[in-house]
Amino acid sequence: MTIVPDDLTGRPVVPSTGRLRPLGLREVRITGGFWGRRQSVNAAATLEHNLSWERRVGWIDNFAAVVEGRVGRDRRGREFSDSDVYKLIEGMTWEVARTGDEFAAASIEELAKVIERAQEPDGYLNTAFGHAGQGERYSDLEWGHELYCYGHLIQAGVALLRTGVGGPLADVAVRAADHVCRTFGPDGNQGVCGHPVVEMALVELYRATGERRYLDQAALFVSRRGHGVLADVEFGRGYFQDDVPVRDADAFHGHAVRALYLASGAVDVAVETGDASLLAAIERQWAATVARRTYVTGGMGARHMDEAFGDDFVLPPDRAYSETCAAVASVQLAWRLLLATGSPRYADLAERTLYNVIATSPADDGRSFFYVNTLHRRRIGGLPSADHQHPRAESGVRAPWFDVSCCPNNLARTFASLAAYLVTADDDGLQVHQYADASVSTRLTDGRPAGFVMSTGYPSDGAVVLRVTETSPAPWTLSVRVPAWAADGAVLVSPDGTRRPVGPGFASVTAPFAVGDEVRLELPMRPRWVRADPRIDALRGTVAVERGPLVLCAESTDLPAGRDVDAVRVDVDAPLTTDDDGAVLASGALTDPGDHDWPYAPDAGADASASPARIRLVPYHSWASRGPSTMRVWLPVAEP
Repeated sequence: MTIVPDDLTGRPVVPSTGRLRPLGLREVRITGGFWGRRQSVNAAATLEHNLSWERRVGWIDNFAAVVEGRVGRDRRGREFSDSDVYKLIEGMTWEVARTGDEFAAASIEELAKVIERAQEPDGYLNTAFGHAGQGERYSDLEWGHELYCYGHLIQAGVALLRTGVGGPLADVAVRAADHVCRTFGPDGNQGVCGHPVVEMALVELYRATGERRYLDQAALFVSRRGHGVLADVEFGRGYFQDDVPVRDADAFHGHAVRALYLASGAVDVAVETGDASLLAAIERQWAATVARRTYVTGGMGARHMDEAFGDDFVLPPDRAYSETCAAVASVQLAWRLLLATGSPRYADLAERTLYNVIATSPADDGRSFFYVNTLHRRRIGGLPSADHQHPRAESGVRAPWFDVSCCPNNLARTFASLAAYLVTADDDGLQVHQYADASVSTRLTDGRPAGFVMSTGYPSDGAVVLRVTETSPAPWTLSVRVPAWAADGAVLVSPDGTRRPVGPGFASVTAPFAVGDEVRLELPMRPRWVRADPRIDALRGTVAVERGPLVLCAESTDLPAGRDVDAVRVDVDAPLTTDDDGAVLASGALTDPGDHDWPYAPDAGADASASPARIRLVPYHSWASRGPSTMRVWLPVAEP
């Protein structure tokens, strides 16, 4: 289908063609429930929290320092700190579009003034390079992040354009993009950025403005990568995805966020240029990565040293890096692939990642965060200071800010724009991909009105009710995604009360709907045991528990005083039950192996004592919310 030009509905991704058309923030509104609460906390707390920290640590003052000629001596923060200011502005822009938030609107206006003054006449804008006392422009493409910062600036500018919020920063972004095209075009600098993101930003600017040069430049960056353009660093060129041409890789590799941002940009280029082989290459790499390099939570990145994907089936739970930003990038990529292909498998992974990584990172109050998302915490973490930045890899407790604070700002823009990832349209009707209390009001391709209210207790409850609020006399199709985990027991109820079992994929009702008609999806929410592929060495002899889209975990908070989660053993032959609070209970034992002089012996572990116990399991996204704890997702199976 051909997609009509954007009409200020507020969509982060607007492909000109594809199987599905995304709906924007003025067409889909989350009204409550699980994601509604997180959006409210994001608006009321996280945006202000992030802004206050960026002022406090000097990242915003860096722009003023450029104007005043003191940036060479006064600049603070890492070389990419500009990008976090831009990500926060993007998040505020989506929030203004969503609610008209006055704080966000005023903050955007204030920040735009100081940023605009820091831009050079030729469009160059960066606080870490190009000024007295600093390195020359583009003198460190491997680590300098100049193009990366432009990418997030341009994404903020596109959000301002698409929402109608506007202002001078949109013009700043366009001038920066024009500077990139002049500097890195076919006859210019032949380099690429060590950290991709500018590629998908340029494509979205092309989609928003119709200026072909932005798409051509993005395609040029994608085609250059993988040919040894960047220097060979200690992690190898694979860290930058510069070791193999994009379309030739077998799976995503190297730094996880870089790889996923690059893949997103490649999908955008493929869709807009009609490059079917490039799109197929990313689909193939995504499938291989999900099958062999992804955690049960949907998290990606198994190596702390270089924040990278590991080898196939190397997924140690206690060393999971699973960076929050990688989860955001994974959802962005899955959304693009879903729009391009229409395959529900991409929405399945997005759902898993949203509930089990993105929802895990922020604290309930929206003012502290996990940077990485381990699946097994062996030590109780100390309470973080509210007044200091923290090392980014600390995962025992959520911290208020990090030396590298990409994750809090990525979360802010994701939560603010989340409604745009719920529902799509095609020539036949509407498709629901993610479940939340929400209202939908749009027009189908032929201009007919269509809308509904979605009500659900998901993910705690498996009932999803869609009540039609706008329609026309002619039939149209309302489709819902049945998740892959709901392979047995899902039921779709039509407006006339007809019940039919449905399996994973899309389940649809086509009818001349009347206002008030209801379509109901009932998903089985029984807790279930999950085993890992036997090739994942670190997980042999263990199981995990899932309920609906949620991965569960055991926390020391729920064990007898002094006992640790490493003592837990579970009985997979006993049924899983739930308690009055909705937590899942597994039968099992707490073991005490005792102390030994040497940990290896023919009968090691044979003399371990064990006491029967009911093991309480809670949603992984809630861990450490009741105070510091130890935690594990994968639970050893009790010996007979």
